[in-house]
Amino acid sequence: MKWFCCGSNCLPILIWNGIGRASSIALYCMSNSVVFNPASAPDFLPICQLRELQLHRLQRMVQKAYERVPFFRAKMEAKNLTPQDIQSLSDIAKLPFSTKSDLRDTYPFGLFAEPMNKVVRLHASSGTTGKPIVVGYTKEDLNVWGNAVMRGMLSIGMSSEDVVQVSYGYGLFTGGLGAHAGAESLGATVVPASGGNTHRQVMLIKDFGVTAICCTPSYFIHLIDKAQSMGIDMRELPLRYGVFGAEPWTQEMRKYIETQTNLKAYDIYGLSEIVGPGVGMDCIHQAGPHIYEDYFYPEIIDPETGEVLPDGEQGELVLTTLCKEAMPMIRYRTRDLTSLNPEPCACGRTMRRIKRISSRSDDMFIIRGVNVFPTQIETALLAIEGTLPHYQIILRREHNLDTLEVQVEINSKMASDTVSEISALEKRITKNIHQIIGINAVVKLVQPNSLQRSEGKIQRVTDLRNLLSSKN
Repeated sequence: MKWFCCGSNCLPILIWNGIGRASSIALYCMSNSVVFNPASAPDFLPICQLRELQLHRLQRMVQKAYERVPFFRAKMEAKNLTPQDIQSLSDIAKLPFSTKSDLRDTYPFGLFAEPMNKVVRLHASSGTTGKPIVVGYTKEDLNVWGNAVMRGMLSIGMSSEDVVQVSYGYGLFTGGLGAHAGAESLGATVVPASGGNTHRQVMLIKDFGVTAICCTPSYFIHLIDKAQSMGIDMRELPLRYGVFGAEPWTQEMRKYIETQTNLKAYDIYGLSEIVGPGVGMDCIHQAGPHIYEDYFYPEIIDPETGEVLPDGEQGELVLTTLCKEAMPMIRYRTRDLTSLNPEPCACGRTMRRIKRISSRSDDMFIIRGVNVFPTQIETALLAIEGTLPHYQIILRREHNLDTLEVQVEINSKMASDTVSEISALEKRITKNIHQIIGINAVVKLVQPNSLQRSEGKIQRVTDLRNLLSSKN
């Protein structure tokens, strides 16, 4: 085993094994990278050292954003702040928030703090106007991301002996490549299956002796059903670990998955604007995802007032990247509602846990791992002549997969058109929606004045999904 150190800004800490026992002494570098092995050691940093590390990195990130990102500098100057005003971790509350609209307003690269010749990868998620939310990564950012996912995998007992099937989508979506990087960093054998082709997915699990799978929980239930139709009992396969995320799921769904297989189902949390999957993950005790606080500083705020709430209280999760080089995010409002649990975990990790995400403070919904806003649907509709700004979004779960139906009113002139003309219009709308959100929708045109009106804020989304499998 080789040990590396940058020679300065290092903290002496105990190296811990996977069950919380000290095994040796090492140095933890105050810069971005973990400089020792095993990689899970920062999860067990003493609280005082963790807070010192967080403050050091926060001050450095604020200084960098102030100097290199005009958008952040302007926000800080509007509050009469300079980087020197951040003298303690509590001073983070002085800093301005960041939101998804900031990424839209600065599309595509306005929040980058590094030149493009240092940015080695771009990812993107959907935005509300058809333009994607763009995030960039330096080589070191990718190392941090892979390390965070790997630490999560270590925390549930995975090792280099595992065969990991990644069934999240690859491409601009962060899920596939994020999970892939973590498994490779672990030294595991990776099966980059991506999404879709369910029959082949089941075949690969069986033939390759897959021991761990990364995908959305609803898709894994679909895999269970497909396996049954193929005469394969998942309980007879070597699957032992399920790393599930990218959509809400309940404890009941976890129980159903675990009763249909021999695996343990673990929650992984992340979002593209911060890094992707790996911001936090369950440990072996499944008591809520540990946030990797040495990389991502969490706060809980009142979503109405912005006031910082104490640990244990429910509110909106706000995250600050402490090591992101290409695109530092300071006090990013995730819109996810949860609470921070500071109580010691039985695994021995000192990183705080978050309660399972229950809801959001905005009107965004998640379908098949993709964030979608009703205004995106509206953008697709209003681009086509003949439709009205009266629509209803209906979400269902059929055969354990999410479906999206959009009911759209047509004007009185279109109501007299032929069946073929109506069908052609439905196809155009379907194509527009897919181009904007990347999801296939079932479009149904309805008669004028047939959809409900509201004098107040209209409820555009009807979510009929039952997060507990219909089999349970």
